[in-house]
Amino acid sequence: MIEAMFYSAKKHKEVVCNLCCHGCRIQSGKRGICGVRKNIDGILYSLVYGMIAAEHADPVEKKPLFHFLPGSRSFSISTVGCNMQCKHCQNYEISQYPHTHDGNISGTFRSPEDVVSQALAAQCASISYTYVEPTVFYEFAYETAKLARRHTLKNIFVSNGFMTPEVTRHLAPVLDGINIDLKAFTNDFYTKVCRARLQPVLDTIRYMHDLGVWVEVTTLLIPGLNDTPEELRKIAEFICTLDRDIPWHVTAFHPTFTMTDRPVTPTESLHKARKIGFSEGLHFVYAGNAHGGGGENTRCPGCGSELIIRHGFSIPQNSLRNGCCGSCGEKIAGVWKPSAN
Repeated sequence: MIEAMFYSAKKHKEVVCNLCCHGCRIQSGKRGICGVRKNIDGILYSLVYGMIAAEHADPVEKKPLFHFLPGSRSFSISTVGCNMQCKHCQNYEISQYPHTHDGNISGTFRSPEDVVSQALAAQCASISYTYVEPTVFYEFAYETAKLARRHTLKNIFVSNGFMTPEVTRHLAPVLDGINIDLKAFTNDFYTKVCRARLQPVLDTIRYMHDLGVWVEVTTLLIPGLNDTPEELRKIAEFICTLDRDIPWHVTAFHPTFTMTDRPVTPTESLHKARKIGFSEGLHFVYAGNAHGGGGENTRCPGCGSELIIRHGFSIPQNSLRNGCCGSCGEKIAGVWKPSAN
């Protein structure tokens, strides 16, 4: 347990947490919405520093990141806790653990040195802070990210984007890539399904891109909730206003946690979403959780050549040449080179 970053002290030992856009006002003895930051006698503490609840060497495509060192592995870590309470969370066992286990914290202690050593031993090219919203274990993630950089490892966040601009500016210098969930394009969805708000997520996507972090965006299509052509078009339009080269992943929903009243996303819905993304001007739109049909392959936006063919998390073909199309030479946006040794 260490003192938290990004908070301000108020009267009567109350504190305001400035880590995420909830801006929780926390009285002494209480915790924020995430369940892992606690005010103890006027000082805010992180309860999960180094308390790793999940760790695994994953294909980087699983994040998903398709334009970031394709075919490489990323050492993925997480603590318990999250600043959203999404009804469809696929990792609810750890994201909601403090809420479902009477405030208890689960995990095995790891130091930043431990994580970096494990990543190097597993021959990973990066470390991913993932599975739950990584800003809730920001202090540990940040210290690990700084150390990772010194060992030529890249850093990735898989995030819901609900962090404050202050945190975004602090994080960006040690971050190489981020996948941000843009869960819908209505505040109503965010309020009812996630207990959050839309605008801060849009702001984080914009800020991360402007600060030079490689950004990819994911939208999970939930039948009847966020999958109308109008809403998908608005998402694609928003991404286009930032950069047509930002990859957009449209992925299939599977019933889980407290949202079991919705069917699995039809494959046809993913194909329609891809078409909408392309029609609005995006260069790279991918269909996820529905392998086959070519929806996960990377094509050159110039000549249309298939550059990277994906089967699940494997890559049987990669025709990029120094980050350019092997056929016409067009530069393809992405992070294609690992850190120099």
